[in-house]
Amino acid sequence: MKGIRRAQARFTIVGELLAYLWRRKLWWMIPMVTILALFGLLLVFTQGSALAPFIYTLF
Repeated sequence: MKGIRRAQARFTIVGELLAYLWRRKLWWMIPMVTILALFGLLLVFTQGSALAPFIYTLF
């Protein structure tokens, strides 16, 4: 529980989401949310690069 509160202090939106999932006993969803966030960041950061055509073939 202390780790979640530390994360909440650093990243408010992410921390609130983690705290909500933990309170509702939905901790099994935390890995899914993490993977979705990483894929979203991957798409955002490679949008204008030469890697974009290769990334879009994954989806």
